Amino acid sequence: MQNGLLLTFIGVYLLGTLAVGWWASRRVKTTADFVVAGKRLPLFMASCALFATWFGSETIMGASAEFAQHGLLGIIEDPFGASLCLLLAGLLVARPLYSLNLLTFSDFFRLRFNKAAEITSAVFMVPSYFSWIAAQLVALSIILQSISGLDRSLGVLICTTMVLVYTYIGGMWSVTITDFVQTIAIIIGLVALAVDMVWQVGGFEPMAAAAPEGFFQFFPDAKGPDMIGWVAAWMTIGLGSIPQQDVFQRVMAAESERTSVRACYTSSLMYLSIAFLPLLICYCGRMLYPELLEKDPQMMIPAMVMQHSGLGMQILFFGALLSAILSTCSGAMLAPATVMGENLVKPLFKSVSDEQLLRIMRLSVVFVAVITGGMALMRNNIYELVGESSALSLVSLFTPLIAGLYWRRASAMGAIVSMIAGMLIWLAALFLLPEEPAGDASIWLHIPPMLYGFAAGILGMIAGSLLYPERQVDPIHSSPLS
Repeated sequence: MQNGLLLTFIGVYLLGTLAVGWWASRRVKTTADFVVAGKRLPLFMASCALFATWFGSETIMGASAEFAQHGLLGIIEDPFGASLCLLLAGLLVARPLYSLNLLTFSDFFRLRFNKAAEITSAVFMVPSYFSWIAAQLVALSIILQSISGLDRSLGVLICTTMVLVYTYIGGMWSVTITDFVQTIAIIIGLVALAVDMVWQVGGFEPMAAAAPEGFFQFFPDAKGPDMIGWVAAWMTIGLGSIPQQDVFQRVMAAESERTSVRACYTSSLMYLSIAFLPLLICYCGRMLYPELLEKDPQMMIPAMVMQHSGLGMQILFFGALLSAILSTCSGAMLAPATVMGENLVKPLFKSVSDEQLLRIMRLSVVFVAVITGGMALMRNNIYELVGESSALSLVSLFTPLIAGLYWRRASAMGAIVSMIAGMLIWLAALFLLPEEPAGDASIWLHIPPMLYGFAAGILGMIAGSLLYPERQVDPIHSSPLS
């Protein structure tokens, strides 16, 4: 009976989400409306949209499971790296890019470099989202399975279809409005559950006493592989997600340049503080229900809520969880579809009207949904899927973006070489390096593959730019590059 009421609530919630998407679709008249919500978001809505960029399955289910198993050192990537990314987006990219009136990051590569750099960046950017979206779909199916026993494969198909529908019809307006509502649901639901869990364990003193040795250690050993892995964890999302389209769209959707920058800082603080709530919840669950940790750690919080909470708490928690994942998934699905339409399909035609481009972008959403739904059917580990996504953009896109903004001598050849070299070296390192090198193995074997790719991208940028300098005027810095 209780499960039936909870499923009814979830069904009503999902229908409400689709209704919001339909309502938002009436505001979509142009590609700018579909991609950046007409650049009309006030500070709080822009902040909520940026906060919701990644506050989804990885934070609530993936990161909390890592925290319960490995302590603070297991969650440097998220939430710490994710908060760093939002902070750096405000410091490094929001102000110089806002005034350019671009729809995608790849538009910047065309403006700063050339069409070849634009297409190359788009080819690398689009697949960087597939693992990320698949992670959200896996999480949604896990929720349905924990509540109703529904087969995960069927859950993936249902969730993919639902996210596709409301992203397809409403675009960024739909994402933004639902982000605003869902952020409120996230905060209420997680705060209520966290307070209840802390009360059940008897307060913070028993929590501190129950911590294993080193559980709250933030810095690793000063030397050796642990420090290298720690730095790499900060970089994965902290730097790797800066050149991603979902962040860019939310930054560009603010009503002014000042609002855009302030929204980045506000969302960084929101993310760092609110993300600790699921960690706190999972830590309390580790104390109260250790048997749940021995099963699938990603299922720990949902299973704990289902088995040991009343209907009211279940509604609050699953409402918050659905809100977080849906907002992340819809924005992530829109981002590569936008890049596909604007930077890969549009250049194939001599002239494309705004109406035709809007149709192309919507069809691209369908394509992305099919690909990522298929990936979600084959993969189950949320934390690994998310890590793959950010590493891909770190090795291929971060260096040419920052060099294009801040190094006058950066050239198109340098950008292209950087992207290709970073990607190839990363893939080679993934294939050649052992997954778990022995403790006495050479330090070079302990370096994560993405750091090799990142270094190759920097060297490629420098070498390509110096050997093949630009001769035309740099449109970003408005000065001769030669």
